[in-house]
This record gives sequence, C-alpha cells and structure tokens, in this order.
Amino acid sequence: MTISKTTKWSYCVGATGRDAAYTLVSMFILTYIQYTMHLTVSQFAVISAVMVACMIWDAVNDLLMSAIIENSKFKSGKFRPFILWGAILNSIVILLMFLVRPSGWAFVLYYSFIYLLWGMTYTVNDIAYWGLLPSLTSDQKERENLVSTMGIFVCIGQFLVAGIVPVVIAGNAVNAFRIIALIVALGFTLCQVLTFKGVTETERNNNSNDVSLKAMAKILARNDQLCHIGISYILFCLGQQLLLLLAVNFFYFEFGYSSSGDLVTIFTVMYGLGTLAAQFLFPLLTKKLSRKKIISICMILLFAGYFILLAVGYLLPKSLILIDVTGFIIFLAQGIINLAMIVMVNNTIEYDELNYGERHDSIISAIRSFASKLSGALNQGCASLILIVSGIYAVSQNISKLEVDISTGAIGREEALNMADNFIESVQPYQTLILRLGMVLLPLLVMFISYIIIRAKYKIDEKEYERICNELENKK
Repeated sequence: MTISKTTKWSYCVGATGRDAAYTLVSMFILTYIQYTMHLTVSQFAVISAVMVACMIWDAVNDLLMSAIIENSKFKSGKFRPFILWGAILNSIVILLMFLVRPSGWAFVLYYSFIYLLWGMTYTVNDIAYWGLLPSLTSDQKERENLVSTMGIFVCIGQFLVAGIVPVVIAGNAVNAFRIIALIVALGFTLCQVLTFKGVTETERNNNSNDVSLKAMAKILARNDQLCHIGISYILFCLGQQLLLLLAVNFFYFEFGYSSSGDLVTIFTVMYGLGTLAAQFLFPLLTKKLSRKKIISICMILLFAGYFILLAVGYLLPKSLILIDVTGFIIFLAQGIINLAMIVMVNNTIEYDELNYGERHDSIISAIRSFASKLSGALNQGCASLILIVSGIYAVSQNISKLEVDISTGAIGREEALNMADNFIESVQPYQTLILRLGMVLLPLLVMFISYIIIRAKYKIDEKEYERICNELENKK
C-alpha cells in the first residue's frame, strides 16, 4: 500500500526538530562542559565516565522501550503517543540541562542525573519514531525513498545546530548555549506535534501475544542477519561520530580560539552538504548499483579522505580548502553508507517475518538506535580520554574560566579572546598530533571491520529481499 503524501511529509519534516535536539546534546555536550564549566581533570573524568555509563544503559533501554511499544495498544496508534510524549519530556530535560548551572562536584552530581534523564526521555521518542518507519511500507523502493527524504530533514535539523553553535559560542558560550537550548526545545516539540497529527499509522503487526523481555531477546538472537548488520552498524557509528566530536578542539588548537568559530562552521557546512548530497545520491545509486557495491566504493573514499586529514600540516599543506573539501568527501561517503545500513536493518524485519511468522517493527528497528547510543557512549569515552591524555583538556580549562568571567562581566570579550589565543599557543606539537591520530586512525579501523562483516555475513541483497516480500505476499 502506498503511503499518503500527508503521512510522508509529516513524518519526514518532523525529523528536523528531533535531530536538532539530538545534535545539540550529542555533538556539543562535551564542548559545553569543557568550555563553560571550569571543572578539574578529575571532575571531568568522573562526569565523562558517568556519561558513558548512562549511554550504555540508554542503549539497553532502547531495547526495553521497543518491547513496551511492541505491546502498546493506544487508540491513537502504536507509535504516535510515544513520539509526542517523548518529545515533550525530552525538551523539558534539555532546558534543565543548559539553564541550571551548579558548580564543581555539585555540577557533576546534577549533570549525571540530568544526562540519564535526557537519554531515557529521548529514547521514548526515538524508538517510536524509527519503529514507525518500516511499518509505513514494505515496498523496497518506497522505503528507500522515504529514508532518503527523511534524511534530508535530518540534515537540516543537524545543520541548524551544528552550523550555528560554533559561530556564537566563542566569547559568549554560557549565554549562547542557554538561548540555543530554548529554541531547540521549542522546535523539537513543534516538529513532533506535526508528526503526531499528520501521520496515519498502518497496523502491520500480526502477533497475537504480548512480547516479554525473554521473548524479545529470543527475537533478536534468532535473526542472524539482524545480528550481523547490528554489530556492523555499531562499529560504523563509532567510526563516523568521532571526527565531529573532536572537530571543535581540532580547529581551536590548530587555528586559534578567537577565529575558529567560522572555520568550524564552514567545516560543518561541508558536513551538511555532504550528508545532504548523500540523501539525493543514494536513491540514484541504488538504481544502478547494489548496496554492497555502493558501500565498497564509499569505503575507498573514506580511506582516502581520512589519510588526507592525517597528512594535512605534516606531509601536505595546512590548507583550509583542502580540509573542507576532504571533509565533504568523508561526510558524503559516511552519509551514503549510513542510509544503506538503515535500509539493511529494516529489511531484516521481513526476513524475520517470513522465517518465524511474526512481525516486530519496533523491536528490530530499535537496533539502529541501540547501535547509535552504544557507539555514542564509546565515542564520548574515547574523546574524553584523548583530550585528557593529550593535555588539551587542561589547557582548555584556562579558556573555560575566561568564558565564565565573560558571562559575569568580570572581563571584556576581546581581552578574554586574546588571552585564550595565548593559551592555545602554549600547546606543544605532540599534543595536537595525539588529537589528530585519535580523529583518524580509530575511525578507520572500526569502519573497516564493519565493512568486512557486511561483505562476509549479510545476505539480504536486493534480489533476496524481493523474494522474501513475494513469498510473504503469496502467504497472505
């Protein structure tokens, strides 16, 4: 059955607000803590460890939430109530996250609790939103088109935050984060109200019994193709997120604190353009090439791009144009691979339905969110460790104190920015090299392992998926 235009656009446009909210926390929470809170190394290490633990729990909670949604029976639908209430609750938590500012160990305790709440409330919305996608259609081309269209609005939401934050925070970080949090929280809620009101759910669940936690574990374990693509997706997300997580520090310590806001934004524009281009290219590429072939080509581009980033300033000129063009290529390739993997995960739903006579949209699609959260936890831990080991975090705390002083009026903005640049100049070359190696070598390693798993273990190609859908249709 073809989905209506109202359902399609209400679902896709709704992604704008939710991904803006997720980007604010996932991409800039370390920046907020590092450059506005003036914590000791031990306090930063503790809060980083707590954040990793919270995200690991959040990844597990994704699966628990999928079981709750799977068993739900609301008049307004299986997914839509969770989409709406998850957005409202998470928006409230975002406001508490950036507007309430204890200091020292009080901040560590408060933020640990708020970060746990943020992950759990976002999960309510996230699992329901992504679980709704495969239930809207089983047609392979229509599903790929829906993923691509939704991906465009994901990019818009991500870029609205990732492009603006770096420009406005240097010299005004405390107040800038407050204002952005207010705007993002409101946008998140409004966009998800649109999805709630505009989407018409199609009941595709053919299960007669509720799903227990034990049954959920069995569902996940029995689906060998889901296990293979799930592990691969975890590794891929771990690789693709680390570059952006450390990008702010990379530009600050390579080009100076006062002038890097625009540079980070331009690099983020490359992220937005590359990811957006992936949304348009992916459906075109799938008409000519198989998904595995597409991923192979993109992996070659990734290896070339990351090695160029490693060589810039050492073997190659320290050119901003070269960095930005390379960034575009990396983000384009990552965006295409990400779309291909989302389709691969969703296609295991029909595979499971054919083999076992049951359909579990929310449980199986939750693997995407589980992979993203688990890899995010590992990324936060790796990024914090790199910043501490390199000594860059210790230097950044001098800048953090300046930002706090600016917010209280104790020092002027221009004077503070000049002092911040002087702190940057005191950094030794080996410290920035450690940062660069962390941005490049670890992502390449884990993404290559991800690629090997897909090539060797994932068997649901285009022809196999078509066969599965035909058999399901004949049974019905």
